[in-house]
This record gives sequence, structure tokens and C-alpha cells, in this order.
Amino acid sequence: GLLALALLAAYRLYLRWGARIGPGGAARQGEAAALPRMKRRDFSLEQLREFDGARNPRILLAVNGKVFDVTKGSKFYGPEGPYGIFAGRDASRGLATFCLDKDALRDEYDDLSDLNAVQMESVREWEMQFKEKYDYVGRLLKPGEEPSEYTDEEDTKDHTKQE
Repeated sequence: GLLALALLAAYRLYLRWGARIGPGGAARQGEAAALPRMKRRDFSLEQLREFDGARNPRILLAVNGKVFDVTKGSKFYGPEGPYGIFAGRDASRGLATFCLDKDALRDEYDDLSDLNAVQMESVREWEMQFKEKYDYVGRLLKPGEEPSEYTDEEDTKDHTKQE
């Protein structure tokens, strides 16, 4: 009886999480895990959109002007994940307002100037959480802003500091 109960629980977990991966999803997750660490660079919104987990196995998102590689969290941020809407986008407004709808995403640079103090504090808290859990890979560029030139030494130093 206990064994049957355990098997039923395992089967339900498989249906819930295994089905989300979908056909080829396991291969995509394996491919993503094998990706080398990304070199530091800055991104325009257009460049960031390429890293949505569908066109490219690497998944990036921006929070408060900083871009993070969330590929290792692909079950959350991948195309089938609950936060997949943020992949390849600036997630700041959605995280600040706890909104997972397309309405929380802007197609142009979002300076977040209309957010209140509580929402801005929420954005900063999310930024700190992402900084602790994921690799910081660069900045989200404002329109007309030039990307920074990162040296290999800066890149290596920052990556080892995070680990």
C-alpha cells in the first residue's frame, strides 16, 4: 500500500513537472547546462530579446538595469516556465508590480520613473536576489548609450567573486 502511494505521488509529480518540459525540452535543458559561462557585455533591449530560451538556449533577463543569465533556472524562466514571459526582457516592472501579464512588459526602454517607493524597493530586492543566485552578465543599455568595454580580467574577477 505504501509503495503504491509512493508510485502514485511520483507519477503525479512527473505529470506536473515532466509534462512542462515537453518534447525536446529535456534535450534543451541539457544543452543549456552545457553552455560555457557568458562573457560580460551590455545589451540593448533588441539584443536581450534574442536570449528568450526559444531562439537561443541561453536565457537572460534584466532587473533594474542589470542583465542576468538565468539559464540554470530554465524550468522557471524558459518558454514553458511560470516566469517565461520575462525571458529575454526587462522584468523590472513585472517583478515590482507582481504582474505576470504582457502589460508588465514594455517594448521600449522603461526608466521605471512612475513606480512608487514600495515598488522601487521591491525591484532592488529582486535585483539582490538575482545577483545572489545568477550570473550578472552586463547592463541593459538606455537608448543611445554606448556599451562598456569589459576586460577578461574584470570578467573573471567578477565571476569568481560571485561563486
